[in-house]
Amino acid sequence: MNVSIHPSWRIKLQSEFQKPYFDTLTRFVRNEYAISTCFPLGNKIFAAFDHSNFEETKVVIIGQDPYHGPNQANGLCFSVKDGIPLPPSLINIFKEIEADVGKSIPKSGNLEHWADQGVLLLNATLTVRAHSAGSHQNMGWEVFTDAVIRKLSTEKEGLVFLLWGGFAKKKISLIDTSKHHILTSGHPSPLSANRGLWFGNRHFSKTNELLVKMGKTPINW
Repeated sequence: MNVSIHPSWRIKLQSEFQKPYFDTLTRFVRNEYAISTCFPLGNKIFAAFDHSNFEETKVVIIGQDPYHGPNQANGLCFSVKDGIPLPPSLINIFKEIEADVGKSIPKSGNLEHWADQGVLLLNATLTVRAHSAGSHQNMGWEVFTDAVIRKLSTEKEGLVFLLWGGFAKKKISLIDTSKHHILTSGHPSPLSANRGLWFGNRHFSKTNELLVKMGKTPINW
């Protein structure tokens, strides 16, 4: 099956695209986009891979589901399009960055500049029906994105995985912890952050410290 994705990823994931589950998933997604409003736009479904190619990926952040409100999702987890009000979780991410590395909270919640530096902003489910959170879960996307995580774990070394919240932490079983770095904390959502499980994790400075130790360029958060 021909999937519109960055060539570096197409090579690595070609076997997934040929599996029956992916064919079933593709037919489901095409039908959903035909009969309903879905997010992100069709040409942004694989945006995370297009902005952070396989060779240059050095940090992985795992989300769960795209935003399901109008014009929010742009194919990168936690990220929104320019001009869209910042969602609560993203506000808390920016607050932690400000406290951690001293960078002021930006006006735009578009995280493409992170992805372009090698931060794979991967949602476990890559599509969603408008106003219906989780509507495309358990249809095959998680099988695909788990395969992505395994491929990264197997074929790369020294990646920094940021796992925020219980859902993301479950992905530890897919990662070879002997050759990659894992930072965990509560989720940046207000429910978790207000319980003291997010703020103060210093994941952004810690990530850069790890990257520098490995001789890699730190991320300009």
